[in-house]
Amino acid sequence: MVRLPLSPAEVARGRRLGSALRRARGDRSMLHTALAAGLSPETLRKIESGRVATPSFPTIAALADVLGLSLDDLWASVTEPEDAAGGSVAEPGRAAG
Repeated sequence: MVRLPLSPAEVARGRRLGSALRRARGDRSMLHTALAAGLSPETLRKIESGRVATPSFPTIAALADVLGLSLDDLWASVTEPEDAAGGSVAEPGRAAG
């Protein structure tokens, strides 16, 4: 099976996901966070850096659980279009408009 290249929008969404997870991890070690989620530290590093732009749902669910994140809020923060200043139009958990 051939995997199609990701669109620029998918790559950007992957970067936003990685950034959101990195911020949520805060001062926690990458090693402990990854192991608690059942991942290798290398996989977590790739997700946080945006190199893995489309991680599987179980992977994201495990990370969200370990980090105490709501999947709804995480998804909203990752999929919101960015405004001209580079920030999210709506805060996680709040509707835009």
